[in-house]
Parts: sequence; C-alpha cells; structure tokens
Amino acid sequence: MTIQQLRNTPIAALPALAQQIRERIIEVIATRGGHLGASLGVVELTMALHYVFNTPDDVLVWDVGHQCYAHKIITGRDEAFAHIREKEGISGFPKRSESEYDAFGTGHSSTSLSAVLGMAMASALEGNTTRQHIAVIGDASIVSGMAFEALNYAGTTDANMLIILNDNAMAIDPTVGALKNYFEQLRQRKGADETFFNDLNITYKGTVDGHNLPELIKTLEAEKNERGVRLLHVLTTKGKGFAKAEAQQVSYHSPALFDKITGEPLPEKPSLPAKYQEVVGQTLAQLATLNPKIVAITPAMSSGSGLTTMHQSFPHRVFDVGIAEQHAVTFAAGWAARGFIPYCIVYSTFLQRAYDQLIHDVALQNLPVVFCIDRAGLVGEDGATHHGVFDMAFLRPIPNLIIASPRNATELRQLLYTAQLSLPHPIAIRYPRGRCSQTDWAQPFEALPIGKGCQLKKGTEVAVLSIGTIADLVAEQIRQSEAPEQYAHYDMRFLKPIDEALLHHVFTHYQKVVTIEEGSIGGLGSAVSEFAVANNYTTPLKIITLPDVFMPHGSVAALRKLAHLLID
Repeated sequence: MTIQQLRNTPIAALPALAQQIRERIIEVIATRGGHLGASLGVVELTMALHYVFNTPDDVLVWDVGHQCYAHKIITGRDEAFAHIREKEGISGFPKRSESEYDAFGTGHSSTSLSAVLGMAMASALEGNTTRQHIAVIGDASIVSGMAFEALNYAGTTDANMLIILNDNAMAIDPTVGALKNYFEQLRQRKGADETFFNDLNITYKGTVDGHNLPELIKTLEAEKNERGVRLLHVLTTKGKGFAKAEAQQVSYHSPALFDKITGEPLPEKPSLPAKYQEVVGQTLAQLATLNPKIVAITPAMSSGSGLTTMHQSFPHRVFDVGIAEQHAVTFAAGWAARGFIPYCIVYSTFLQRAYDQLIHDVALQNLPVVFCIDRAGLVGEDGATHHGVFDMAFLRPIPNLIIASPRNATELRQLLYTAQLSLPHPIAIRYPRGRCSQTDWAQPFEALPIGKGCQLKKGTEVAVLSIGTIADLVAEQIRQSEAPEQYAHYDMRFLKPIDEALLHHVFTHYQKVVTIEEGSIGGLGSAVSEFAVANNYTTPLKIITLPDVFMPHGSVAALRKLAHLLID
C-alpha cells in the first residue's frame, strides 16, 4: 500500500481498509512476535493522520514506536512487514534510515514532544509557517519527566505543533499516577473544563473517538489550518479489533507466538525452564516474606519484570511509579536512607535514563539500593534501542557500586539473597531476557562472597574469563575446540570489585588470557587490561566484546554470530 492509494480511497471505504490492515498486523505478529496491542489500537488514527496531513512534508513522530506497524504498512513497507524484527528485515520501531516517513527514530518513551518541538521551531526559523508537526504520545508516556519538560517549554513558544494524546489507559500494565486520574475525569467529562494543558498555554481539544474514522478525519481536517501548540485528546482501545488482545491487554502488549484466528498462545514445551524474570519475581516474593524491610520499585515494568507474584502477596511493598526512571532511582534512594532495602527493577537500556540519579543520589551517598538490571546483554528482535549492552561500561567507573552478573539462575537467586544481608554499598545485579538453562534453580538460600569468581574448568595453557550467562556459550566453544584440555574457564561473577586474587593466578599460570562478555568495550576486558598494566603483567591478553557499533535487531543467536563472540 502507498500513501497515495490511501488518500484516493473514499472515506466510506476506509473502515474496510482498516480491517485489512488490522488483519495484516495480526497475521504477521502471530508468527514473528512484536508489539501487537498498541499497533492494533491506532489503526484508524494512523490512517486518518496520513489521509489528512501531507506527510512526509508534514512531520509525524510516533512516541516509543510500539504503535507504528500500521504506519509502516501504509508507507510502502507492507511487503517488508512480513520480515519485521528479523535480521536484515525492517525494524519494529520508527527508524530514520528506513523511510522518509520516519521523521525521528524512537524506541524509548517520551522523546516525541522535544523532538517535534525542535523540528517545528526549525521550520519557523526557515520561514515555513504552514508545515504541521505532529507528535503521537500515549497517556503513559506523557507522564515522564522529559515529556513534562517539553510541555513546559512548548507553552512558551508559538511553534506549529500538534500533540495527539493517544489515551488507552495502558502502558504495558495499566497506567498509574495522578495524571492518569485526571485523564479519567476528562474522559468522563468528554474534555469539558480542561485546565491543565490550557494553563500551560497549550490549546486542548477533546475528547475524540480514536476508532471513528469520519470523526477523526473531520477533526484533523480542522487542525490543518490551526497554528500554535495544540493537544488533541484521542481515546483508543489497546488491542482493538482482536478479542484476545482487548481482553488481555497486558499479555498481548508483546505476546508470544499465537494462533491468528483464535488468539490462543501456541503451546510451549511443558518442561521449559523458567524465565530469568520469573526467577527474580519468585525469589523476591520469598525474600519479602523473610525480610519486612524489602520493597520493590519499577518504572512501568511490573509484569514484564516478574513482579506480579510479589505484588499479589505484598501490594503495599511493590511500587510501579510509571515511566519515570529518574524518579524510580531517587525514590529508591529515599527508602534506603530510612533503613529499608529497595530492589529497583529496571531494564538495562532504560537505566541509562537515570545515570545522574544513580551517581549522585545513590552511589555518592553510598545508599544500599539493589538494582536488578533486567534485559542485560543482547535482547534480540527489539534491536538497538533495547539491547542492554552498555551497562557494564557505564556502571564500572562509579565509586561505591558493586556490579555482579550471574552465570545462571541459581547464582541470580543467591545474589538477590546476598543483596539484602546488610551490604555496605549499592549493588547492581544484571541478568538477561528469556529463559534460563536450569529447572532446579530454586536452591536453599546461600550468601555469595562479594568480589569472588570461581573456576568452572581446568586447563593447561589458556585462561578464558567470562562474566554472565555467556558462560554457557564459552563452555560449548571449549567443548567443540580441537584441544579442549588447553582451556581453563573462569566465571568472574563480579565486575566490581573484581577478583584480583583470581587475576593474579591466571596471569602467572597461563600462557594466554582471554576475556569474553556480551557487552560493549569498557567492561570486563577493560578492567582486566587495566589490572594487567597496573601489575606489570605481559601475558598476552585477548579481549572479546561486542563490536563498537549499535547492534541491529535479530535473534540473539544470530546477533552473537554477527558479533564474532569466539574465543579462538
């Protein structure tokens, strides 16, 4: 489909076209995986925006990008959509290099308002006073601090900017917070007597049924000739048009493979081991029973990070603060300052947003916050915006911070236990997305010594040092090598403090040392190199990291192969 074909379609025929697009999304995502619910919810809105506005000259930016699938189909990528999120296929998020209709790359939330405001003011400076600049942002994303900063500044300008508030009352989980309650009131009053946005000098209009194409088109046609900063409040239903996705909006945000007709998940082997997120959630629920000082904090990742079990048992000790990573970290620091043990559960890629708070509010004050860094390493099909590959490098320079990366689910469980034993420093425990390799991970609790690694295999010539779950890949490579007896294998477990006694041993007992990690430069390899230089070791050292590029999307196996994570 092309934009021109869409614009040539009579309005009366658009609902049938919307159904075709919806069926196309369901057909592909059923077998590929991806962000289903959000994209189904904006099919009509997407069509109306492209129908009315002169895109790509009129700028259209999708916040986060979870809802961009209809946009991709309409803008000439229908054939390519069959291979979305595959290696060398199109991205699951807007990407500037992919299409002129993708005005700004997104993947993290709440960036659209700042970006579109910049574009609008740039157009004005160039003398273009007619171009429209449109940001589609959800009711969960607009509560982020960055979005508030943009709203605050936008209201002082005369920028030609249209904010589409896509209100479906959902993030991954139901939205939270005072602004959510305000939106509920606006929905009940159909937008009457709105004060918040108008008081910011942002013209509010709403509410509009986001699934009524004639109403949407009429409303947007009126906006074509409007100027200034405006907000249009559009009501949508996440998962619209697919019964299973409407009924189970959390599960069908980004579902596992499913039957495209019934919506039922495709059966998995009953013997599959647990996901790392389930290990964390179940372990924290057990620890919370034993230790009343434990609380859990997450920025809008409650179900995705496995906190459902703990929330059911301890609803007053689990806090979903919404899409607000900076607040989550400093909020956790406040709990720690009062003697509690806060577990701050956050995806690696989203922790980047709270780097200042981690340094100044936690580490500088040496407050014992426990950071559970979910989705560490390559995450697969979500691609560059979601890979958790920088955390070891950006965490390592921070004083007072313990950094651990368990090689399996049992180690993860024991580290979670160790973290609540009155540690004198904050600790970051990083673990990957997906299933672990163990079915017997729920072992009795046992404290692990801080800063100590262990030997996994003896060898004669080469010491291989790994950190994290990549240990399994290393072990397999050693087994398949021509001379496995030559390779010793060590699990470092802690990046900081690093096990210096172990390093002294390997640099004095082996002919070669190899480090390997599923992360960027600046992590384990750099730490070992610095140790070797400081101690005047001349043993040859090979450092294996991910290449110094933004890794694309694709399966984790395919990306590891692409990255040449090979010990030989």
